[in-house]
Amino acid sequence: MTRVHVSIDRLRRRPRQSGAPRAAAGNGADCPRCGTHFRGEELVRNHHVCTSCAHHFPASARQRLDALADRGEWLELWPELRAADPLQFKDLEPYASRVAKAEAKGGSEAVIAARMEIRGVTCIAAAMDFAFLGGSMGSVVGEKLARSCDRAVAEGLPLVVITASGGARMQEGILALMQMAKTVVAFDAMGDARLPVIVVLAHPTTGGVWASFASLGDLTYAEPGALIAFSGPRVIEQTTREKLPEDFGRAETQLANGQVDAVVDRRELPERIGRALAILDRGPRGLEPPPAFQWAQERAARAAQSLPGLSKRLADRLRKPEDEEPLG
Repeated sequence: MTRVHVSIDRLRRRPRQSGAPRAAAGNGADCPRCGTHFRGEELVRNHHVCTSCAHHFPASARQRLDALADRGEWLELWPELRAADPLQFKDLEPYASRVAKAEAKGGSEAVIAARMEIRGVTCIAAAMDFAFLGGSMGSVVGEKLARSCDRAVAEGLPLVVITASGGARMQEGILALMQMAKTVVAFDAMGDARLPVIVVLAHPTTGGVWASFASLGDLTYAEPGALIAFSGPRVIEQTTREKLPEDFGRAETQLANGQVDAVVDRRELPERIGRALAILDRGPRGLEPPPAFQWAQERAARAAQSLPGLSKRLADRLRKPEDEEPLG
């Protein structure tokens, strides 16, 4: 895309200014990669992605859910949960004051849970918001994620999680670290119920979030350029006194190392996730397998019985659970 800059300074007999032209006033933003200026409505219309170089701007949790849900409609779950301050933590300012300032900007917590449809498939979704205290995982974040898994298991629905976090919330101390184990157990329950979990790793996904539930998806996508690592490159360089590669921890590097399944443009996520959910969807719980599957299972069992020496072992593996005799 070619950009043309027009100036009338010469006609007004003003001295020519060197360097890039000044961006137009407004509620927009300049792309940090290519310098293209966007108005606010242009960014919203393009899902906060640069049309020139595909740089991904930060997006709030609500913006992500609006983009994923069919017709932008979704039902928020447990919005009443709020962070407490049981440790009475204070560093440069009290923890309660930090939470109040974050809530004054329009957020309620670092994650929003919702029930929605993505390309016609009903699911439970949870999107993290880096603008709320760096997307840090405290007790409320862990509780909402655990409840999301419980609701998904109870209703037999898949789970979609979008992460953007700096890690565990240090103001809650050990209570925040306990959420790592809590979310892992909740995700294990999804696996026991044989329900799919899709995780989308946005920039940045680091610390305790990446070390717990963010790395446990059955299908893991990442946004282009997202930093995905336990420790960021700045912390590692300060500790080891060594210069790291420019692409350290980036989504493309993690894809090459097998840590993610695909790097997907944000504008393509609804279609990609919807297609995956349609493939993995088991349909309503309690239904019998389709007739074609039952017929194939019976044919395979009869074929196994006709094989000498292998019939019993294969027949036992192919036998339906209801055909098994109870123990004792």
